[in-house]
Parts: sequence; structure tokens; C-alpha cells
Amino acid sequence: MFYKHDDDIVLTIFWNSLYIAFLLLPLGINLPTPFFIVSIILGVVNIFRSRRKFDLDNKIVLLFPLYFIVMVLSLIYTDNLSYGLDVLQRSVSLLLFPLIFLFVKEDASSVRKLFDFLLLGLIISFFLNLSIALNNSASIIKEGLIAKVSIKDLTSFLDAILNGWNYLIKNEFSKLINPSYLSLYILLVLSFYLKKSLETRLRTTIVVILFLYLFLLASIAAYLILFMMCLLLIFNIPDRSRKHTMIIMFFLGIMVFLNNPRVFDFYAKVKSFGISIVHSNSTSEKARLLSWDASFKLIKEAPLLGYGIGDANDVLIKKYNELNYTYNLENKYNAHNQFLQTFLQTGIIGVMVLCGIFVVLAIRMRRSRNEFSVFLILLISLVFESMLVRFNGVVFFSIVMPLLLKKRSILSSRIIRNNLVAS
Repeated sequence: MFYKHDDDIVLTIFWNSLYIAFLLLPLGINLPTPFFIVSIILGVVNIFRSRRKFDLDNKIVLLFPLYFIVMVLSLIYTDNLSYGLDVLQRSVSLLLFPLIFLFVKEDASSVRKLFDFLLLGLIISFFLNLSIALNNSASIIKEGLIAKVSIKDLTSFLDAILNGWNYLIKNEFSKLINPSYLSLYILLVLSFYLKKSLETRLRTTIVVILFLYLFLLASIAAYLILFMMCLLLIFNIPDRSRKHTMIIMFFLGIMVFLNNPRVFDFYAKVKSFGISIVHSNSTSEKARLLSWDASFKLIKEAPLLGYGIGDANDVLIKKYNELNYTYNLENKYNAHNQFLQTFLQTGIIGVMVLCGIFVVLAIRMRRSRNEFSVFLILLISLVFESMLVRFNGVVFFSIVMPLLLKKRSILSSRIIRNNLVAS
């Protein structure tokens, strides 16, 4: 299952380190970090010893190093240098991995295995998170029954059960890694494998687990992306009878996902956003809207250069205090949108580079609905989260995006052959 190259020990360890890192990525960031570091070191070694010429056909991936350079230049006018250098350190993979992949020739098997290992990591993390969440929910139910229930009191009994269920759904299902990042990983894996029919029980079971995982993670952004993905896949089905069946299943699925308690919370908080005066009580969805509001106000004050990568979060926190966004202030939230975050950090120049990456990606991936669904996953993920602030997001994007941008991409050249597990 691992990569093996009899004549090249450097590439063998490089790819195997990436495989292990992708396996451990859904289990927390501390576990895969050493393997990412090993792969970066060996990738750089491969650049200097490689006999391959610079791949001019794929020079577009140099937009990532350019983005990193713009971040470096923003240190000139930032005051909080220590935090700025910390952000820069977490972003080094944006500089190195795109350069590494200009000198590493990926083949069908090696790239497919990246997503096979990520899938395996997601399955492991699902059962770990499920066991933790069920244990906590059972504790809540037990405490509720002991504290205020006579076993004959059916209403109180049902209340205790409901409290346990609400803990499972409404609180963060994942305690290992941010649910937004897990949702991104799941959606990308689904986009690679869903277009092939579910021919085996094992494959069907795995897809069901991934959908259940998304439901329990309760990410509104993930639900929106999944909705668009399903529509694209349904319209791509040539057989009419099968298409009608999938449409019925699609609407049944919508009914299930809309019954997630967090969907109703999101609607209620968005609806009350304009009339709410005190923002001390909030939810993650409402906090995101407040973050966007504060970010837009700050961008108007410094649109050209932003505030530097060291000061962007500091000025945002001050703005929360000024606007009385108490919940955001206490939690020291970032912009919750990578485009706004980049605007705050580096101004219009950084945003233009980031948008340029997605414009090229959209052009490259317009060839099929499956490829376009991958584009939507990446784009909407950055709209709802500052994905390039944490190492989880930076390292993932710095590996996957260059592989997608290359002319012989991991989608268009059949590098990914949609096999979940050998039957």
C-alpha cells in the first residue's frame, strides 16, 4: 500500500511520509506535523539533486510562493512581529510544496494513495469522535435521570434523552480537530469517489459513514457545499429513471439534514442579526457574521496594504471591542473568511493573488461537473473559514491545490481512479 521506488530512497520516504501525514491529519495537527516536515526536507533535497528542468508548463503554481512573498513583505509595516513570524512559520509549506511538486513527477498510484490514506484517517477519526461523543451524551442522560427523574416521569426521561442528543449534535462533534477542516477533508474525498457507482457493500458503508460524519459535524458551509455537489452529480446522470430515483433520495436527504438542530439555530440567529443590539450571547454562526461585519469596516480603512500579518487579528479584536461584539472579543475570533483575512493581512495585493489562484483553478476545472464540484468545495471552504491561518488548512491547501492546478492534474489525467477499497 505504501510507495516503493527501488532506485530512489528519497522519493520513497517523501511519498510515504505524506501518506502517513494524510492518515493522521484528521486525528489532530500534532501527529502529522513531523511527517510533513520530513516530506518538506526530502522534497527540497530532491529539488537540488533532480535532473529535471524547471516545469514551465506548470509555472502557475508559483502563485503560491508569490502569496507567501506578499505575506513576508507585510512584516515591514506590522507592529506585532512575533505573531507575524509565527503566522509566516505556519505558512512555509505554501512556499515549499508548490516548488517541490514542480520537480516531483506524480503518478496515478502515488497520488491516489494520498486520498486513500486520508479516507482511512477519516474513518478512524469518526469512530474515535463517535465514542467520545456517545460517552459524554450518556453521562448527560444519566445525570439528568438521577438528578430530576423519577423513572415513572416519562416527560423528564424524554427531556434527559433530548439533552444528550443535543449535546451530540449541537456541541462540536469533533474534539480532535476543528469540524470545518474535517468537513473539508470529507467533502474532497467524497468528490473523488462518489461519481463511481456504489458497487460493493463496503463502498456503500464507507459513503454512508462519511455522510453521517458530515451530519454530526453540523457545518453549515459543508451542508451548502454538499447540496451543490449532489445537484451537480444528479444532473450528470444520463439514465432518466436513475436520475429520478436520485432526485427523490436527494430531497429525503435534505429533510434529514434540515432536522439538524444547528440548522434551526443558524436561521434564528441570522434572522435576528439586524435587530439584535447586545452581542454578548451568540453562536458560532452569528459570530461569523459579526466577524465579517467588523472585517469589512476595517478593510474600508486600509484597503491598499492591510495591517500586516502580525497586526490583522489585533486590529480585528480592537474592532470587536469598539462595536461591542463581546462574544467575538472574548474568543478572539479571526475574520472567519480567508479572503477577508487576507485583505486584512496584506491588502488588495494579497487578495488579488489569492483570487488569481481560484480564477485559474476555475478555468482548469470547468471541464466536468465532478471537477467543478471540487472547485466549489475549496472556494466555499475559504469563504466560511480562514483556512490559511491554521497549519491544518495551510499544509492541506499547499499540497492539494498545486496538484489540481497542474495541467496534468490529479483529476483530469485519471490520476485518481475512483476506487475506495479494492473489492
